[in-house]
Amino acid sequence: MFSKRALVSIVSFALFLIPASGQAGQSQAGQGAEHGSMSMPAAKLPAGPLKITFGDKSAEWTPEKLAALPQKTITVHNEHTKADETYSGVALIDLLTPLGVHDKPRGKDFRLYLLAAGSDGYEVVYSIGEITPDVSNATVIVADMENGKVLADDGPLKLIATEEKRPARWVRNLVAIRVMAAE
Repeated sequence: MFSKRALVSIVSFALFLIPASGQAGQSQAGQGAEHGSMSMPAAKLPAGPLKITFGDKSAEWTPEKLAALPQKTITVHNEHTKADETYSGVALIDLLTPLGVHDKPRGKDFRLYLLAAGSDGYEVVYSIGEITPDVSNATVIVADMENGKVLADDGPLKLIATEEKRPARWVRNLVAIRVMAAE
């Protein structure tokens, strides 16, 4: 049997997904099979700057604003294109800490998770531990460059994570990230 804590987490996560399931069963234009059959499309969002929210704090980011911040360059293997790809951008944790997210999470900080959304309605979830270098070996960036060029088809911003077997949780046309706490 599940512990009470595990059950509460499972139910909370399931309830969190219910509002996004209004279009369940419909395919998403342009998403392809790499996003898997378990994803449930949400309402499409207008293309524009990336809006990050945590509680009552928020920030908007454009490629121009991101260019002024320290950049990271990562090389990842894209299982779908069967090629190594190099992306440059800003570490996601560097965009979250000004809003109050700890870069070295402890205790209750590990209840935090984030929902990242593309303008096409595609959404993915990451736990705070997965995006924090203090906890994980993975690097998660908000990229604005691919192979030395400004993102075109997948841009202007794209969420990229290292240490993943396939790009299922990469988000093209990234427009929103909400940081929330599991109950």
